[in-house]
Amino acid sequence: MDKSSTQEKSSPIVVGLDIGTTKICAIVGRRSKNGKIEVLGIGKAESAGVTRGVVSNIDKTVQGIAAAVEIAGTQSNVEIRVVNVGIAGQHIKSLQHRGLITRRDLQSEISRKDIDKLIEDMYNLVMPPGEEIIHVLPQEFTVDSEPGVKDPIGMAGVRLEANFHIISGQVTAIKNIVKCVNKAHLESQELILEPLASSESVLSDEEKEAGVVLVDIGGGTTDVAIFHEGIIRHTAVIPFGGNSVTEDIREGCAVMRNIAEQLKVRFGSALAEENKENEIVCVPGLRGREPKEISIKNLAFVIQARMEEIVEHVYYEIKSSGYEKKLIAGVVITGGGAQLKHLPQMVEFVTGLDCRVGYPNEHLAKNEVLPKNIYEELQSPTFATGIGLLIKGIQKMEYNGEVAVPVEAKEVKVKYGEDKKFGLFGKILESGKKFIKDDIKDEDFLK
Repeated sequence: MDKSSTQEKSSPIVVGLDIGTTKICAIVGRRSKNGKIEVLGIGKAESAGVTRGVVSNIDKTVQGIAAAVEIAGTQSNVEIRVVNVGIAGQHIKSLQHRGLITRRDLQSEISRKDIDKLIEDMYNLVMPPGEEIIHVLPQEFTVDSEPGVKDPIGMAGVRLEANFHIISGQVTAIKNIVKCVNKAHLESQELILEPLASSESVLSDEEKEAGVVLVDIGGGTTDVAIFHEGIIRHTAVIPFGGNSVTEDIREGCAVMRNIAEQLKVRFGSALAEENKENEIVCVPGLRGREPKEISIKNLAFVIQARMEEIVEHVYYEIKSSGYEKKLIAGVVITGGGAQLKHLPQMVEFVTGLDCRVGYPNEHLAKNEVLPKNIYEELQSPTFATGIGLLIKGIQKMEYNGEVAVPVEAKEVKVKYGEDKKFGLFGKILESGKKFIKDDIKDEDFLK
């Protein structure tokens, strides 16, 4: 048996596919020897067919998926066929339900099969027309009237009950995502709710135990997940995100959309008070027109109004969950929108809870294969969902005892160049050639 097949068996290669409103991102990786996540390749493409987290144009979405997957597959030296896909959108709902089974075999102890049976029963719940269950997440178990059991495996008992957090979504939205993945000649291993994925990449176990709110501010939606005592308690998707801020700037400052986006990223602030009155930015006028002067403070007022609305929606979800007074770890913001200046201070002001920005770097292993600039870019909150989908996919395979995803090695030549739209992500130049760096040998991929 060669070295590569041994490596694949010990650490299966998994792909996370984040189909977002602003970008489609494919990340290839596996668990390294020290238990962290080793990213082997990343591809990013424009997302023109997704609106507020929901597929609105199949063909454009398929093109984006194919482009992102091709770049990621080329960089990582694997043929991608199976992906773990993220799902979000305003149609996502969550509910609490209780289930129970009565065990006939009293001599044997409670096993994982019993828990799996209890979970499978929950998938048979009758949902409103047009809705489908995406996740069934067990909370506390009760064994023979003994409540508050976190892990009943190995215990003796006849009656096994559990509280479940059930997440559902629209059948049509789910089918459209699966259809896009299939049309890109891929297979979806699992659909994963995006805030659940993001929580895996940016939250620590201590935070989940203490009580924490994860707020993932994407382009089209803001995802919320509330954890307490290590268990997910509440999920919600708010239909506003970074694109809403850009649109407000476009209208409020009367500029083109691409300039509005640049103004937000380079000069944007969530607190107008933190900016000086005399700071002005000059933007080019339309063809033949004079350049336009925009006050940084006025820009901040426009951004602050929309961000306050989004944070107030989040605060409403916190209050309606009933866990407002139990969140010792406060709020963790992540996603592209979390990079806005002074946003943590504004979140603290509106919610009264501590706030920090969540970066996915604590789960990433040091990487010798990826160029340094790409590895550094990976540590941005923008990739929290993509890396989280990768982690979730690895956890699922380890839970099921599976060892390898169907992958085929192929040799390619990649040039890492500056791409104006997407930064340092590289373009494929030629196939059938060795990796561009002559000093990287095939064995280096197996470290």
